[in-house]
Amino acid sequence: MILLKEPRTRYRRLGVAATAAGLLAALLTAGPAAATPDPGDAPATSEEVSRSDEAEVRASIAEGEIPGQDEIVHSANIEHLVNIPKDVLPGTNSDLAFQGKYAFSGNYDGFRIFDISNPKAPKTVSQVLCPGSQNDISVSGNLLFLSTDSSRSDSSCSSTTQPVTEKSSWEGMKVFDISDKRNPKYVAAVETACGSHTNTLVPERRNVYIYVSSYSPNATYPDCQPPHDGISVIKVPRSAPEKAAIVNFPVLFPGEGPDGGGNPGAPTNPGVSKTTGCHDITVLPSKDLAAGACMGDGILFSIEDPENPKIIDRVQDNVNFAFWHSATFNQKANKVVFTDELGGGGAATCNAEIGPNKGADGIYDIVGKGDHRKLVFRSYFKIPRHQAAVEVCVAHNGSIIPVKGKDIMVQAWYQGGISVWDFTDSARPKEIAYFERGPVNPERLTTAGSWSAYYYNGYIYSNDIAKGFDVLKLSDRRTDPAKWVRLDELNVQTQPDYFD
Repeated sequence: MILLKEPRTRYRRLGVAATAAGLLAALLTAGPAAATPDPGDAPATSEEVSRSDEAEVRASIAEGEIPGQDEIVHSANIEHLVNIPKDVLPGTNSDLAFQGKYAFSGNYDGFRIFDISNPKAPKTVSQVLCPGSQNDISVSGNLLFLSTDSSRSDSSCSSTTQPVTEKSSWEGMKVFDISDKRNPKYVAAVETACGSHTNTLVPERRNVYIYVSSYSPNATYPDCQPPHDGISVIKVPRSAPEKAAIVNFPVLFPGEGPDGGGNPGAPTNPGVSKTTGCHDITVLPSKDLAAGACMGDGILFSIEDPENPKIIDRVQDNVNFAFWHSATFNQKANKVVFTDELGGGGAATCNAEIGPNKGADGIYDIVGKGDHRKLVFRSYFKIPRHQAAVEVCVAHNGSIIPVKGKDIMVQAWYQGGISVWDFTDSARPKEIAYFERGPVNPERLTTAGSWSAYYYNGYIYSNDIAKGFDVLKLSDRRTDPAKWVRLDELNVQTQPDYFD
């Protein structure tokens, strides 16, 4: 670990990442296929870069202009406390959830439970082998929920990968009893159309509702034929989770024709993904609101009746957004941040060639009242440090840092690392802290870096795709008040009311 006395702000040479001109030009002009979201079953996808690219990256590292391989750099107000490498689960690390003194780490091979009562020395409590990308993870009470978005032979944890063309393939939600953290028990499975790429909980006293986000990348999946313009709503009785079942499939993008509604993508909107479902949904239960990041569309909807969500407003950005990936509300529910996963989590997009508005965050104000509320675009935010041509980098998962009267969030950017930024003025967002590693592989483009970076009870926790579980401490007068906010549970896609 390298601790810096002052922020290092100029170690990224602007021209380094621009050397992959052909790849970058393709990202700017390609149709929806260029935005296939998130890594697939392969834990770490990679691409060869040209010999001239490799030579320039090596030269830049030698000259000290970008961090060396795996070298840690950060602003002076962040301290890297510890890294826990991957253990018996070698796959891609994915999302995180929290409950009490525990952190739950998703992995394409299953999930891992950490005791974080001492954040400087997390301890592994248990590891569960249950393969099936993405293994997006959420928890509520004694239940843990795991998304499966790959073609499996059956719903068991001993299932095997099989071709998507097989009609017997299984994809969907898995439910575990975690009353004993050392011995989680698999108690239920619910198959859903197009699987489950992510899941979002709407918890109630007796039941947990799950909004299952999934989409149809093409017509080769037997259970995922177009139109696929809705979400699966699963109801899980807390007292009898084995009775979990789908209770509705609300269509969010109604329309005529074989492809339904939603953004048509290319050729109408070149470079924009056609909407065939949602990638991620974030709910704010205290305000009965949800925001959906749905491939070519961003939506705002009411969840007053959780089984029957109702659309309030819908927006598109056919100039700069390629794939609407995730959403984050501010606490007052008068803003929402949408992310654009340009390149699908497999491309180097944090560079001068791509620029500051693509592969970035879009900040929207929510104006009006009730069913007449509208999403109004204000600005983009992207990390100001250019990355190398071998570093996959794009806006990814983040969370609010609870500071009353301020809108501050921490966010993962794959190999762009972790950024803390302030959007209190939604037209003028600014970064206030950062942490990152140098290229994981200086010779070829590799998917690695922080998948999710979340603030929980005084610390930042990051799930690094390749390097494991990181804990960081932020020391800044602008964020220090957040240390007094304590939560019993956190699923970032189910945003709490921090100040209720």
